[in-house]
Amino acid sequence: MPVWNQTNAQHLLARTLFGCTRQDVTAALAKSLDDFVENNLLASLASPPAPDVWINEKPVGNNNTIDRERERQMLYWWLNLMLNQGTNFREKMVLFWHNHFVSEISKVNYPQRMYWQQKLFRDFAFGNFKELTRKITTDPAMLVYLDGVQNQKNAPNENYGRELLELFTLGIGNYTEDDIKAASRALTGWQIAPDGITSVFNRTRFDEGDKTFLGKTGKFTHEDIINIIFEKEQTAIFICEKLYREFVFYKPDADFVNQMANVFRSNNYEIRPVLAFLFKSEHFYKAEFLGAKIKSPTESVIGALKNLEMSNFTNPYLQYLNDTHRQLQQQLLEPPDVRGWEGQRRWISSTTFPQRNSFTDSLISGKNLAGQTLATKLNPINFARTFASAEDASQFVKDVTRQMLLFPLSETREKFLLDTLLDGTIAANYSTYTPMAEARIQKFFRALMRLPEYQLC
Repeated sequence: MPVWNQTNAQHLLARTLFGCTRQDVTAALAKSLDDFVENNLLASLASPPAPDVWINEKPVGNNNTIDRERERQMLYWWLNLMLNQGTNFREKMVLFWHNHFVSEISKVNYPQRMYWQQKLFRDFAFGNFKELTRKITTDPAMLVYLDGVQNQKNAPNENYGRELLELFTLGIGNYTEDDIKAASRALTGWQIAPDGITSVFNRTRFDEGDKTFLGKTGKFTHEDIINIIFEKEQTAIFICEKLYREFVFYKPDADFVNQMANVFRSNNYEIRPVLAFLFKSEHFYKAEFLGAKIKSPTESVIGALKNLEMSNFTNPYLQYLNDTHRQLQQQLLEPPDVRGWEGQRRWISSTTFPQRNSFTDSLISGKNLAGQTLATKLNPINFARTFASAEDASQFVKDVTRQMLLFPLSETREKFLLDTLLDGTIAANYSTYTPMAEARIQKFFRALMRLPEYQLC
């Protein structure tokens, strides 16, 4: 079992939460690693209340005004779940599955369908991957997004069959074009039910002929196709590689991925055991992985608010967070294409890095780029005084950077931040009770959150 200390606790929380507070770290360290992983991170939670009653309403026509308002409601609801996730990993996994089994609301159109798809991701966040794959195959949002509703025996559509093999289960090189054709024939017959939010099987549209798929022949249905896919060892390797890239490092370690895959297969494709194995492993806490991942926009936005321990978000402020996600190129519910957000270095560009800085600046100033006052603003002096070292400039810099960064700063960087905080005065004269204190503390946090190191988790 790895050493369980502040460094490793912050690393684990950085990878499994959308940022963390000091209270989150304290809660983690109050338990053993095993206890925290099993009973906090991977604990089963009740489903959150739905955003509104419209989730059960039949979609009608193309009422863009109503549908877009409902989309906003769903986004605000999801952002609130992220902001209030506590020390449970579920919402991070919901986003992981949203980026794995991709659907775009602009094509799915109706927020009801996106809600029910996301409920699947939430219900199966740590559940059975095979069962999730089976359910997503006939999920209404997915049937629309990858044209399953058009897939029938006389005119098979290969879109979902191709992505099922290439992006969702096996990966390129582990199937043939004939396998795609056979899978697509087995997937025929599914349509949207009259209620508009569930699916129904129409046997008259189903291809009942023999299909040869991954070396087997029979009158296969979609259930058979999924069973055959999950007989292949590559399926476990494929999803474990993706978990590794997301939560450990962008270059998978083949030996460790194989260990994960063995755990996955031996537990009948249950996600929880493989996540527990990963987060309790010595491998996960190797020094080379600390701060080795570029924050996604969601990690950056939600994480900054948690770092500054801000709360009480109104709908206009949640819209500001949603707009920021779009500017940083991670519009929730709208991945760029079926491959999802590829992440890592693609998150940072000459456009998005300044926008990240503008966002964190706004948290500190309480004003957006247009100079408009935001509904939620940091009180810099009150926040600074929550640190025991608030009146000791040098120690305050050390304590804050220890909390908000995943690895120690160089002496040069630390001196830069200290000089920024002192702003021309000497350490002996520094105090949060002087007239210049608020401006100095604001400058310090602005400088800290503009560091390239702050973009890492």
